[in-house]
Amino acid sequence: MAVVDQDGVVVTANDSFGALLGTEAGALREQAAADLVDLASDGRTWHAYREVLRGRRSRFRCTRRLKHPDGRSLWAEVTVSPVPDSRRVLLSIADVSDRRELQARLRHLQMHDPVTRLPNRALFFERLSAALEAAAQDAGNAGAPGDSGDSGGSGAEGEPVGSSHESHQSHESHESYGYGRTGRIGLCYLDLDGFKAVNDTLGHRIGDRLLAAVAARLTECADRDGYTRSGGHLVARLGGDEFAILIEDSTGTEQLADLARSVLCALQQPFDLASQRLSVSASIGVVERTARGTTATALMQAADTTLYWAKADGKARWTLFDPERNAHRMTRQALSSTLRPAVERGEFGLEYQPLVDLTDGAVRGVEALVRWNHPQFGSLPPNRFIGIAEEDGSIVELGRWVLRTSCRQARQWQKDHPRERPIFVSVNVAVRQVWDSDLVADVAGILAETGLAPHLLQLELTESAVMGSAGRPLQALQALSDMGVRIAIDDFGTGYSNLAYLSRLPVSVLKLDGSFVRGFQDEEHPNPADELIVEALVQLAHRLGLTVTAECVETAGQAARLRRIGCDTGQGWLYSRAVAPDRIAELIGVEPLRV
Repeated sequence: MAVVDQDGVVVTANDSFGALLGTEAGALREQAAADLVDLASDGRTWHAYREVLRGRRSRFRCTRRLKHPDGRSLWAEVTVSPVPDSRRVLLSIADVSDRRELQARLRHLQMHDPVTRLPNRALFFERLSAALEAAAQDAGNAGAPGDSGDSGGSGAEGEPVGSSHESHQSHESHESYGYGRTGRIGLCYLDLDGFKAVNDTLGHRIGDRLLAAVAARLTECADRDGYTRSGGHLVARLGGDEFAILIEDSTGTEQLADLARSVLCALQQPFDLASQRLSVSASIGVVERTARGTTATALMQAADTTLYWAKADGKARWTLFDPERNAHRMTRQALSSTLRPAVERGEFGLEYQPLVDLTDGAVRGVEALVRWNHPQFGSLPPNRFIGIAEEDGSIVELGRWVLRTSCRQARQWQKDHPRERPIFVSVNVAVRQVWDSDLVADVAGILAETGLAPHLLQLELTESAVMGSAGRPLQALQALSDMGVRIAIDDFGTGYSNLAYLSRLPVSVLKLDGSFVRGFQDEEHPNPADELIVEALVQLAHRLGLTVTAECVETAGQAARLRRIGCDTGQGWLYSRAVAPDRIAELIGVEPLRV
């Protein structure tokens, strides 16, 4: 301890005070106390000290790193408080080096992974948050410079407390690595492909050794000149077999792409572990963006999404974050979460596209096409939501609504035009509707409810679904056919094309995929192979008692060639796009659509 006068000069000091500073106590008299214990090194601490000397503050405490004359450093806790009934103050210091070292060791254990000895998830997010915060400060979005001298926080009584190197590594990194020079940040987020199999077959001991070996190679890649020379970086294990390489001052996407390629190349080299030679690959999501305005949560969500893309695209690869692809994913997620309630709210509608007899041009039927009148995204075609509906099971309820609505509409056309030949309605059916509901009972009930004759209903299933039918699906199709409902194979020629099935399935119509018809577009130089294939399919279908509908008919030349080949009906923009029910009503009973 030492007594200090109101000018900050040491009046007297005890031997312990001198010993802590490596000198005689008497030699400390008449010296400025602030110089002895480094109280003037930052503005906030100096101001608090002066306030106590002037009697305007009761006390304050801080922690300082002092240099001993023998060269070693020590951490000292400094307390300044007034001496009762005196204008002097008592300055006391305590050596807390052992305590600080223990805190540093405990923090290191807390912030590092014991298997790989890499920084763990907690330290990674601390460092990431510090980098983003520093970028915001550099952009003028944070507090004024000069307020950071006492970044260590406050003690129990609100006095300033200095920061240690270990406990505030990220703040000192701000100075070391120069955040903000590029204002950008990058992240490689990777996951080992098939690591679980290593643990399951060879045991966790080998798995842990593999993780440690992977960590070493990742560190070597990140430390290599050319990837991180522009700023700081951190390699961390986030958990399981997930790792991250954070580039805190990136120079652009090319730098991150080079790093990702280097990591993939390094991990492709075999690992020799305990007489075991193991090969491993990784999938990497790469995100690089401006640090300003980015949050740690947003960055990690982007990285996680991109890692998922890399996995879905075949693994053992790196994928760069694509905002457009992510927007599509977010839209898909938004549609998925609102699809089932949308059915209940009646947000769907039907349009109908004519099916025209190629011989006389008369409209024989229509295909019902569902549209989602989404309150946010507008009118959505089926390809935007049918796949989602099949995944979450809402296709059953939606399909039942489409079936009931289209049958009711077909019956209404029949009532409105009693003298005209009734047109049939064709409705698409998903395989999940067969498995997850009693489709036969649904169809029978809807036909009875609407009064539509069974032969005026056609159900379309894709070729891949029909050709693999067995058990319950095949029984359902047979029951529907026995009922009088027509079964059509949609997109024929793009799936299994197992012609042997055609003789055993209760199918009455083949709908040729539009790719065949598009091959007829070059009328000056037609491809004879296209016409030969279509002609063979039509002849085969007719031999089996099936009719053939050609999709995507867009020109009169295509229609003429299809007619010459013997195709029965056509569907496409040449005749009409999908239109509202009243437009179909206008086509019933009018002159045939001859082309």
